[in-house]
Amino acid sequence: MAVKSINLAAKDKSNMRKMILDFPGQFRAGINAAENIKVQGRFDEVVICGMGGSALPADIFNIWLKAYKIALPFYIHRNYGIPGQADRNHLIVCASYSGNTEETLSAFDEAAKKKLKIAVITSGGKLAQRAKKEGVPLVLIPSGLPPRMSLGLQLGALMKLLVNCGIISNGLENLLQLEKTLNPKTLETQGKKLAKRIKGRIPVIYSSDRLQALARIWKIKFNENSKIPSFFNFFPELNHNEMVGYTDSAGLHVIILKDPADHPRNQKRIKLTAELLKKKGVPVDIIEIKGQDILYKAFNNLLLADWASYYLALELGRDPAPVKIVEDFKERMN
Repeated sequence: MAVKSINLAAKDKSNMRKMILDFPGQFRAGINAAENIKVQGRFDEVVICGMGGSALPADIFNIWLKAYKIALPFYIHRNYGIPGQADRNHLIVCASYSGNTEETLSAFDEAAKKKLKIAVITSGGKLAQRAKKEGVPLVLIPSGLPPRMSLGLQLGALMKLLVNCGIISNGLENLLQLEKTLNPKTLETQGKKLAKRIKGRIPVIYSSDRLQALARIWKIKFNENSKIPSFFNFFPELNHNEMVGYTDSAGLHVIILKDPADHPRNQKRIKLTAELLKKKGVPVDIIEIKGQDILYKAFNNLLLADWASYYLALELGRDPAPVKIVEDFKERMN
């Protein structure tokens, strides 16, 4: 079904719609960027240092590790510096799409000072400059995207880097297959309809604990693309506290991400929670997560988040790409 234009050119000045449609090609581009990049040594643990959109690929990688029961100690550090336990048996991966994220630059500087093994994933900026100066293995990925829209690039680069280092031995074939199997266009109308239902409300996204990274990313897409508040939580924990808050729940719209592979008791929790919230007058959409391979399931689901948040931005008369308040905040931090 064709999607009717709502004056896309006037509102979508950065052509985010094309970014979404072109997304499946990112995995190959990210893998190619890391083709010959390797860090010498053997590592007990991998630490990813990143913020915002540059940390999200690590969250999805963590879902993949757990789905395939790969016993790799893997830690995501969203802060200044590096974790206290990091030592010379750890690989420190500093990821910043822009290359100018101050927390990640801080992590690089501390790791370099301690002479730890470091790799960098970035599109340029100060981080690339420091990596070149220190002789640190550098994966330069294509620039020009908002970080939150570059998850395929960054995940492809990360997984190829870890394969090159002998830390993981597979996963790239599944990643490359997504270029053929993901079809963003087929989800566009569904996303547009969901945006219309959400308009004027605050979306709250729920999932099982094992897929809470997806709920987090949905929340971030609404924050950055639609420029609205949004929140997330996960089952079963939310049934022990957050649901009590729906005693007064005016203005919320709940989106529940439901995977047939979730624990049967969590599936029952999802059904009962949706029923209780609807009785309270809270609109609820249950989004079925479809597919067999975990990477397909994750990214097919997130493409719907892209469309919903994109069309909600347009419904609200907003350009989905810029994040002016974040840029203004960074200026004030200087």
